[in-house]
Amino acid sequence: MRHNKKFNHLSRKKGHRDALLSNLAISLIQHKRIFTTLAKAKALRVFAEPLITRSKKDDTANRRLVFSYLQNKEAVKELFGVISAKVADRPGGYTRILKVGHRLGDNAEMAMIELVDFNENMLADGAKPAKKSRRSRRGSKKATPAAEAPAAEAPAAEAPAEAPAAE
Repeated sequence: MRHNKKFNHLSRKKGHRDALLSNLAISLIQHKRIFTTLAKAKALRVFAEPLITRSKKDDTANRRLVFSYLQNKEAVKELFGVISAKVADRPGGYTRILKVGHRLGDNAEMAMIELVDFNENMLADGAKPAKKSRRSRRGSKKATPAAEAPAAEAPAAEAPAEAPAAE
């Protein structure tokens, strides 16, 4: 039975799984975007988002708690400095997971996990709303064939008709 087993064990024992998630979180914090399997990305989201939430309040207790999970001074410094400043007004949802296909060797489903506020391309698209183009299958009322016909015939009427050459 699988009662109360709410997270993916990733086919690893607890120590190995904790080390894996810690290393993935450090890489995500330092590089802002990493490629991994979909299962690891989903497990990493559950692991990293509470740490990012902790970093929004910079005090000694939160720094020590985050350091107990990450064990990396540079990652903690980056998290409490640059990242916490960017996510200060965001109420949650700090990461984005995008599927990128399958790995060639074992056909594992791959995903890219990234910090939402650090993708400049998507931020630029979000700043200007996309113009929605409307398309109608019926003819437009502005351009009716009757209105276009005199305009098309007008240049032909103005041009002098040449008489056919007699042979």
